[in-house]
Amino acid sequence: MVGQSENSNAVPRKKNAPSFEASLKELEQLVEQMERGDMPLEESLKSFERGIRLTRACQQALKEAEQKVQILLEENGETSLKPFTDES
Repeated sequence: MVGQSENSNAVPRKKNAPSFEASLKELEQLVEQMERGDMPLEESLKSFERGIRLTRACQQALKEAEQKVQILLEENGETSLKPFTDES
């Protein structure tokens, strides 16, 4: 099929995977709740497990974004990294 080869390097995303921003926001909310210290032990453990899953999802999203940036910066088969200068 025409067009499939263009996306052959794309990493498939899970259909119901939340966005990076949504995952990060939920993780921040979980941390705030757990830091209050008023959750029962069982609920704390479930929140901790959810937090670990969210952290891994965020790390994966960041890794994929970094890989995309590296691909975009690649010139003639070599990565051309340039120093960042803040000119604002």
